[in-house]
Amino acid sequence: MAKSSIAEILKPAKPFLAVILMQFGYAGLSIITKVALNHGMSQHVLVVYRHAIAAIVMAPFALLFERKTRPKMTTSIFTKIVFLGLLEPVIDQNLYYSGMKFTTATFAIAMCNVIPAFAFIMAWILRLENVNIRRLHSQAKIVGTAVTVGGAMFMTMFNGPMLPLPWTNASSHHEAANAENNQVSIKGAVMITAGCVCWSCFIVLQAITLKSYPAELSLTTLICLMGTIEGGVVALALEWGNPAAWAIHLDSKLLAAVYSGVICSGIAYYIQGIVMKEKGPVFVTAFSPLSMVLVAILSSFILSEIMYLGRVLGAIIIVLGLYMVLWGKSKDQLSSEASNKVIAERDEEDMIEMNENIKMQNQELSIDGTKPKPGDESV
Repeated sequence: MAKSSIAEILKPAKPFLAVILMQFGYAGLSIITKVALNHGMSQHVLVVYRHAIAAIVMAPFALLFERKTRPKMTTSIFTKIVFLGLLEPVIDQNLYYSGMKFTTATFAIAMCNVIPAFAFIMAWILRLENVNIRRLHSQAKIVGTAVTVGGAMFMTMFNGPMLPLPWTNASSHHEAANAENNQVSIKGAVMITAGCVCWSCFIVLQAITLKSYPAELSLTTLICLMGTIEGGVVALALEWGNPAAWAIHLDSKLLAAVYSGVICSGIAYYIQGIVMKEKGPVFVTAFSPLSMVLVAILSSFILSEIMYLGRVLGAIIIVLGLYMVLWGKSKDQLSSEASNKVIAERDEEDMIEMNENIKMQNQELSIDGTKPKPGDESV
C-alpha cells in the first residue's frame, strides 16, 4: 500500500525529472565537445561517429522490447524519418559544432535558449500547443517564452564586472576578455541560431511522427541510423582528401563521440519522445535554459572561462521565464483533466438516461403484449 502511494506521488514528477536529467546530459556534452573541438576534431566527423554509436547502442533494445508493438513502416513515416535525420543529426549539429568553434561553450548553449520560442511558435501554428490568448495561463506561456529568450540574450550581450571566483585565474582576465571578444563572432552566432531553428523543427516533427509511429526506441534507432548515413555523405564531401580527420584514439575525441552518441542522441531522443507524448514539444524545450546555467558553472571550472555578473543575472531572468512557462503548462493540464472529467460525467449521464429509456420502452412493450386482442375476448 505504501509503495503504491509513493508511486502515485512520484508519477507526476517523472516527466520533470527526466527532462532535468536530460539537460544535465546536454550540459556535459557542451563541455566535452568543446574540449574535443579545441584538440582539432572535425565537427563533421563527430556527427557521424555520434549517431553511428547511438544507432548501435539503441538497436538491440528496439529489437527486443518493440518487436511485437512496432507499427508497420509506411512511405509517409519513412519520409518523416528521413527529414528527422536531416534536420537535427545533420544540419543542426553541423551548424552548432561549427558555431561553437567560433564561440565559447557558454555562448553556444546560451544561444540555444531561442529553441523554446521557436518550438512554441511552430507548435502553436501546427495546433500541437493549446493557446487561448484570453486565458491567463496561455498569456503566461507567451510571456514566459519571451522572458526566457530575453534572459538568454541579456546573458549573451551583457557581461558586466567579473566575479572573483576562487578557482578562476584573475590574472588572465584581460587575456580572456580579449579572446572572448574575438570568439563571440557574428558568424558563430548565425550558425548556432540556424541550428536552433532546425532543432525546433525536429522536435515538432518528432511529436507529429510519434502519433503515427508510437515506438520510441525504434524511432530513435532509425533517426540515428538515417543521421549516420546522411551525415556520412556530408562529412565525406567536406573532409574529402583529409583521411586524418577520421582518425580517433583513446582521448577526448573518442569520449566526445561515445558520450554524445549514447547520452545525447540515444537516451535523450528516447526520453524526449516519451515525455513529448505526454506533455508536448514545448514542455521539453522549456527546460533547455537549465543546461546553460550548468554549462556556465562547469565551464568556469573545466575550461577556465571567466564568470561575469551579466551571466548570473541572465540566468536568474531565464529561470523566472521558465517557471512562467511551466506554470502555464500545469494550468493547461489541469484544465484538460477537468474538461475530460466533465465529458466523462456527461457520457455517464447520457448512458444512464439511455438505459432508463430502453427500460421504459421494454416495460411498455411487455404491457402491450399482455393486453387481450379484440377477437380473443370471450362471449
